Amino acid sequence: QVQLVESGGGLVQPGGSLRLSCAASGSIFSTNAMGWYRQTPGAQRELVAVIISGGSTNYADSVKGRFTISRDNAKNTVYLQMSSLKPEDTAVYYCNADIISARTRVRNVYWGQGTQVTVSS
Repeated sequence: QVQLVESGGGLVQPGGSLRLSCAASGSIFSTNAMGWYRQTPGAQRELVAVIISGGSTNYADSVKGRFTISRDNAKNTVYLQMSSLKPEDTAVYYCNADIISARTRVRNVYWGQGTQVTVSS
């Protein structure tokens, strides 16, 4: 089995910064794209940023220039550095990873449990 465990959420003032981490563990043969999504009550989950194994990245227009996604392939970990945070960034943030199982060689998409980010004064 594969698990994604997120950390780093919390309460921050507008203009502040937070760093989210998400570590994948378990029966992992390879990890392809890894990403962050966010969701607010009553809304659909939306893509924030994604990074593929080679390092190419893509961001939602709303976070470009403020958020940076990175990964440590040796640790199967993805990070989201968030700066210049705004109240509208408040959401539950979920990490997501496209992983091939070492045991079955089957490719699946896995999700973390979510971490709350609240931007408020």
